[in-house]
Amino acid sequence: MSSNHRARMSVELQEAGIPMLETSDKSGQLVTIFGGSGFIGRHVVRALAKQGWRIRVACRRPDLAGHLQPSGRVSQIHAVQANLRFPASVAAAVRGADAVVNLVGILTETGRQRFDAVQSFGARIVAKSAKEAGVKTLVQMSALGADPNSDSAYARSKAEGEAAAFEFFPEANVLRPSIVFGPEDDFFNRFAALARMMPALPLIGGGETRFQPVYVGDVAQAVACALDGKTQAGAIYELGGPEVKNFRELMEFTCATIGRKRLLVPVPFAAAHYMALGTEIASAASFGLFPKMLLTTRDQVRLLQRDNIVSPEAQAAGRTLPGLGIEAEALESIVPTYLYRFRSAGQFERQRA
Repeated sequence: MSSNHRARMSVELQEAGIPMLETSDKSGQLVTIFGGSGFIGRHVVRALAKQGWRIRVACRRPDLAGHLQPSGRVSQIHAVQANLRFPASVAAAVRGADAVVNLVGILTETGRQRFDAVQSFGARIVAKSAKEAGVKTLVQMSALGADPNSDSAYARSKAEGEAAAFEFFPEANVLRPSIVFGPEDDFFNRFAALARMMPALPLIGGGETRFQPVYVGDVAQAVACALDGKTQAGAIYELGGPEVKNFRELMEFTCATIGRKRLLVPVPFAAAHYMALGTEIASAASFGLFPKMLLTTRDQVRLLQRDNIVSPEAQAAGRTLPGLGIEAEALESIVPTYLYRFRSAGQFERQRA
């Protein structure tokens, strides 16, 4: 759309009393988002749609990505089929794109969805295909704790994905968020559901592991900043919220938010290892019938042995949300707006000061 045509349209809409969606100079440029239909993806799509990007959402089930359409204008968002285990589908998804964002990640391994296949090999295929297609910008979503020498397969695969991104795009941006919270998160929703059902919650490692939970909308804004050229080229950004809380404090906050008193039981890491082994065996033996909310893996136990917070080095270098000019949302202002459904009377539960 030409600037003159757009100006005439804006005047006509204003005269009719219809507001026109404002877009940035990204209007007309195409970004391919792998994993755009997921939890973080839907917020990234919304943020980039506001900037005016044309958005191609690459996911395994494009038929289930219809919920993204209201995030932008008519024909602005289009879903295509792609699977990181099949390079040809990835190459087709990045063809003609100006930028690529890779958000694909898994928390647990199931079937053929393995850490190496998705977060290491998959990230390499995305970066390689994007380079061959002449893509100018790449943003790779990683996680705090990514370490090639970690005992955790999840953390190692995340680090390998970062290395692959930088191999093909030295100027790429890598984003490492802490626990991401929001209406569809898999952390607070999971433990709130457990607290509704169980009289006690386990505190692995005594609940001393520290986290810096970050709002999903702030993570999406960081992606938008990276694509808008507001980040340092070739830098790793560590994304954390305004508060650092340990695991026990997060469980206490969750229980208080849903109005349920529960016993918090410290579980040493050694005992948690065998507890996780038991849930893994139960999950495998049940052929997928074992409740997902009860599943804890040994790899997750290994992850909990290290704090998950923004490093002093990233803070000093400005490679954080404040460094991008983003004022991070606090837990208290967001989480109660979607955990109310776990209260005994839902949204009608009377709140006590």
